[in-house]
Amino acid sequence: MRAVLFDRFGGPLDVREVPVPAVSPRGAVIRVEATGLCRSDWHGWQGHDADITRLPHVPGHELAGVLEAVGAEVRDWRPGDRVTVPFVAACGSCTACATGDQQVCERQTQPGFTHWGSFAEYVAVENADVNLVALPPGMSFTTAASLGCRFATAFRAVAQVGEVRPGEWVAVHGCGGVGLSAVMIAAAAGARVVAVDVNAGALRLAEQLGATNVINNAAAGDAAAGNTARDTVAGDSTVGNTAAGNTAGDTVAGNAGGVAAQVIELTGGGAHVSIDALGSAPTCAASVLGLRRRGRHVQVGLLPGGRTPVPMDRVIAYELRVLGSHGMAAHAYPPMLELIGSGALRPDRLVTRTIGLEEAGRALAEIGSVPGVTVIVPRAGL
Repeated sequence: MRAVLFDRFGGPLDVREVPVPAVSPRGAVIRVEATGLCRSDWHGWQGHDADITRLPHVPGHELAGVLEAVGAEVRDWRPGDRVTVPFVAACGSCTACATGDQQVCERQTQPGFTHWGSFAEYVAVENADVNLVALPPGMSFTTAASLGCRFATAFRAVAQVGEVRPGEWVAVHGCGGVGLSAVMIAAAAGARVVAVDVNAGALRLAEQLGATNVINNAAAGDAAAGNTARDTVAGDSTVGNTAAGNTAGDTVAGNAGGVAAQVIELTGGGAHVSIDALGSAPTCAASVLGLRRRGRHVQVGLLPGGRTPVPMDRVIAYELRVLGSHGMAAHAYPPMLELIGSGALRPDRLVTRTIGLEEAGRALAEIGSVPGVTVIVPRAGL
């Protein structure tokens, strides 16, 4: 099969011929018909998950396709079934799985991180009976490819973790795939949404998807609060210090305060729920600082470095809830799929381009430059 590989973190991404993965007794091999290009893939390529990733490596974790083979111990699935999967492949037997929390499985595997992923014509998935999700008959593979990570992650963050209610104000910091999904889902839930980003095109999409107001960080002179994950705080290569020698906490407070003030003004006192859908020190801080009293901050975007300053004084004074959200288990998909089937949610509107494997490496290196969701079609032209 053809697949995109890299031999060193941050190194070249090349299309090569490699063996088709073998099926495990309880697993499955999926013929990939579409796979999303996600910022998490960029993190993996950069080596932010080096402790679980072996080189050479194939990225990709957002996928949809057709079952090519299933293991001898798989009960509920057959070759030819149309499926997608959560980005967390759960074991099905640990304590977390036993309580229904497969998205935080203690022995989870993740295509594109713990083993070769879906920037390929075939991908292996473990524990098929726990992790496969049947696609509705009318759903395209391109649309389905965004569900396993970005859209499902945003759905759970908004509806289940953030507990967004009609009439509430929701601030979404970062309008990539997760952020735009969160905008759509929150608006569909009856919330009023403020979308924050540095990309004017992304903000136009956010308005089309239901945002009540938008804040352009760059136009407001606060671009640092909208840095992408590959950017650094105030230009320094370390999270802990700025180029001027100030602490990251000082820089974050200055950058995030401007955005938070605008959110507070637009919402008449602050958001009820705020989501950091990007994952940077400034966006995390701005999300917390823009909340009203007793508000809920939901962290979805990955925060590389492990030393992200959070304004805990505000958390205490306002009795804020600080919450994490990590994907969604396969068994929790039906309510989301029902809303998609009814037309209340339209993940297809998030897809702004499709590309082939040959273009995937460059697109990954330039992640964030094209608003909306990019989907790779591995077998395009074959």
